[in-house]
Amino acid sequence: MDSHTIMNELVLPNDTNTLNNLMGGRLLHWMDIVAAIAAQKHSGKTVVTASVDSVSFGKCIRLGDVVTLEAKVSRAFNTSMEIHIVVHAENIPSGEKFKSNEAYYTFVALDRNGSPLMVPQLQPDTEDEQKRFEGALRRRQLRLVLAGKMKPDEATELKALFITD
Repeated sequence: MDSHTIMNELVLPNDTNTLNNLMGGRLLHWMDIVAAIAAQKHSGKTVVTASVDSVSFGKCIRLGDVVTLEAKVSRAFNTSMEIHIVVHAENIPSGEKFKSNEAYYTFVALDRNGSPLMVPQLQPDTEDEQKRFEGALRRRQLRLVLAGKMKPDEATELKALFITD
């Protein structure tokens, strides 16, 4: 199943702050939508956002820019999926294009009663996909430790980054 999803948005006046820059909350909203579509395409299920990793804002996206959001499942666990999102912006009249943001969102597949459902596993194809797939377990363990759902001693993949024999 190809989860790759591309979404384009035009930055309009209602999307901006008083400096005519795209509001961060509006961008997070768009990122949530594109990530949800990718997770639904992979799982074939209804999905909900479980977590959002830290998002830093790079270069300002301005009024009139076209925002391109790309999302792809980087790894599927039992009932959850990690989604990698990259955001680019383009000022069409000037031809300027730039990367603005990158983040990981986690989604969980649910049935009609809100109970988690198993999702299909993922097989990475490219070298970049393989790197993101391998790093996903460490990122997942970090999320679980920070949320208090896993004890630091149990985060074996994460500890392996810091402990050398």
